[in-house]
Amino acid sequence: MPPETERERMTRHHEAGFMTGISLLLPITLTTMAIVLLTPIIPNLMAEFSEVPNHEYWVPMILTFPSLCVALLCPFAGILGDYFGRRRLLMFSFFLYAAVGVAPIFLTDLTHILISRIGVGIAEALIYVLSTTMIGDYYKGASRDKWLAAQTAFASMSALLFFNLGGIMGESGWRTPFWAYVSALVMFLLVWKFTWEPAGEAHPDDEADHAPHNLSWQGFPWATMAMIVAITIYGSIFFYTVQIQAPSGLAELGLTSPAERGFLTSIASIGVPLGTFLYSRVGPKWPVGRLLLVEFGLLAIGFMLMGKAGSVTGFLSGCFINQVGAGLLLPTLLVWSMSILQFEFRGRGTGFWQSAFAFGQFLSPVVVTFSAQRTGGLLGAFMVLSIGALGGVAIALIAARSTGKGTSEQEEAEVLVNG
Repeated sequence: MPPETERERMTRHHEAGFMTGISLLLPITLTTMAIVLLTPIIPNLMAEFSEVPNHEYWVPMILTFPSLCVALLCPFAGILGDYFGRRRLLMFSFFLYAAVGVAPIFLTDLTHILISRIGVGIAEALIYVLSTTMIGDYYKGASRDKWLAAQTAFASMSALLFFNLGGIMGESGWRTPFWAYVSALVMFLLVWKFTWEPAGEAHPDDEADHAPHNLSWQGFPWATMAMIVAITIYGSIFFYTVQIQAPSGLAELGLTSPAERGFLTSIASIGVPLGTFLYSRVGPKWPVGRLLLVEFGLLAIGFMLMGKAGSVTGFLSGCFINQVGAGLLLPTLLVWSMSILQFEFRGRGTGFWQSAFAFGQFLSPVVVTFSAQRTGGLLGAFMVLSIGALGGVAIALIAARSTGKGTSEQEEAEVLVNG
């Protein structure tokens, strides 16, 4: 076979630039949309299906059924990505997401709506795992950390839009917000235009000519990954509480308008991108244990203020502090996990992490409902969560003893090499 010419080499060579990163940041908004867009209309859905037995449990599952699917299916999405390639599956998932996402517009039975939400969860699992894995494939070192942190910030900032969009669209009926799911087709066009199939660590900027068929587990960092997964499940229970429960908390304080509830929740949620920005400043310098200690402390303080609030202003102040802690927590855990994963099993490792995060997200409303029924209401449940978040202090101390390193690839490599 004749040697590859310079022209042929250049046609196969790709550089992961700004638009490549943007095309992989935008899909994360679809996973945010699955929850946040609908939170302002949950009280309306409660009223719509009030005659359904146990509707107080089933209606919130419209938000969290996709998260349960993500929790169960992310590892399988990672396996499929490692075996068949990331890009082609990601593009398929956009079409699936759009089709099942708009289905509740035409459905009248709560059971059928919940089934459609399972379809959203399947698509979401693929989108969530593959877009994040491709960031890990295309970027290395500090650049990777930057784009991963940007992904979490992007998700948080999109939540501000979706809180308001969901509230505004909800004013014309609870079905209207589901039309937003067709935006997945825009993501398809961007990924098609600005990405390519990753080829591996040896030639990270070249396009794979065939499916990688990577299924070996040799070298997988099981012990470190298990610890990160456990911390992630625990932390994500608290992470999504404000996004899911704040509109209902505001309703208990007397706010009846979905648009107003969505707007005020979005204002408090500015704390998440602020926390992510703070991570970009201190994350590379601080050890994981110290980061977790600060993050769980902020979550606990925020929940305590929310539980004791007697006014909307006090409640929103607690939400804001809580969300700063949440904004710090997510990139800490994501960068920590991604930094220990090689290309051959990066999809599976990313799937494990995101499965853990989604499982905690699914548990969140169950924990809140269970606590609220035993403490006299939602505000009492926030006090219980404050105590629970203080348990993160012990988790932070365990993490500090397990690794005194930061989250850079070089430092994590030293941890692995030195045992």
